Amino acid sequence: MSIFGKIMSAIFGTSADAATPGTTPAAGGSAPAAGSTAAPTATIDVAPILDKAVAAKGEKLEWKTSIVDLLKALDIDSSLTARKELAKEFGYTGDTSDSATMNIWLHKQVMTKLAANGGKLPADIKH
Repeated sequence: MSIFGKIMSAIFGTSADAATPGTTPAAGGSAPAAGSTAAPTATIDVAPILDKAVAAKGEKLEWKTSIVDLLKALDIDSSLTARKELAKEFGYTGDTSDSATMNIWLHKQVMTKLAANGGKLPADIKH
């Protein structure tokens, strides 16, 4: 599974495994009836899910601004190698040796793609 696929699954639930950019995964928290499909208008409030994941970690993680902290909160590899792989998934054309610039770009891309796939983001997140 792609790194973004892991992010989607961690936030939206296992129904997001098959989600592709531009589609909306099933709403988390309630299982759809057998044989049914998710309504395309389903949205998931991302903040409470990520806030709960951060609280479970017991450390200060700034998921709203940091791709590393977002990945850590979701128990996804946040190493530079993993972030370079995520950048490759998203088609990053910048210098992956400039990790600060790449990280800012990655965070914005993840937030944009979460919103495009049914994620409701807090108003203070720029995407």
